[in-house]
Formats: sequence, C-alpha cells, structure tokens
Amino acid sequence: MGVFRNLLLRFGLADTRAERTPISVFLLDDDKRRHKWFENRFIGDGLDVAENVDQAKELLAARSYDAIFLDHDLLPHHYESNDHGDSANTGMAIADWLNERADLQRASTIIVHTRNADAAIPMVKKLRESGRSVEYCAFPMLDLKIKNYWKR
Repeated sequence: MGVFRNLLLRFGLADTRAERTPISVFLLDDDKRRHKWFENRFIGDGLDVAENVDQAKELLAARSYDAIFLDHDLLPHHYESNDHGDSANTGMAIADWLNERADLQRASTIIVHTRNADAAIPMVKKLRESGRSVEYCAFPMLDLKIKNYWKR
C-alpha cells in the first residue's frame, strides 16, 4: 500500500477524503417510502425509525443520537389542514416533549423535514427555546443538507 498510495497521492489521483465514523440517526416519519429513503442516505450508520409519537418518545428517552429528523404530519388527516385538533399526534408533540426535557438529546443536530412549513416553524422555535441546534429543511432539499452535514 505504501509506495503505490504515495504515487497516487503525489500525482493527485488518490482520494484524500477521510471516511467519517458512523453516526446514530433518529427519524420520526409515518411514510415508509421515506424510511427507505433515509436508509439509503445513511448506509453504514445506525438508523432508528419511529412512526408515531409514542415510539419516538420511547427511543429518544432510551438512546442518544447525533442527528434527529422530525416530520410534523404523521397521520393522513394532518395533510389536509393544520386545524385538525390533533397536535398530540404530530411532530410538534415531540418538539414540546423535548423542550420539557432539556437534558435529552442536547448534542443532537435536529432537522425538521416536513413539507408543512407552517407547522415546521413553530417546531423549530419550540426546540430552540431549550437551546438546541435545530433548523427547518423542506423535504425536497433534504438530500443536499444531508450531503453537506454528513459527507461520506
């Protein structure tokens, strides 16, 4: 490896990027197609998926994550309007729950990835109240965000 690698480096033909260590990733999303999408983006990393608020609370209380991705709309009737009266079953419930538990997931990078921008902004504000690193990224832009944050 030594001589050949040195020659490749000398002529600029070697890949000099360092492989990053695996990270632990949490996803709250009800869409199984998105589960597969995230699996493809985080090959070699640990990915835990929750489809609802109760599963999310259980995983977030039990494990530490480097990256947390939160969707807002978790049930079909959430897609129709934000006036559904069911916020206890949305990503906002997790934002509230984490805000009340400032000791949980302090070092995590949190990304709210819902297509519902009107619901995403209050989630981001709530999570920032407890000093967390959080931002909103519309799902269509998420691939680029992941590539920039967690390069392979």
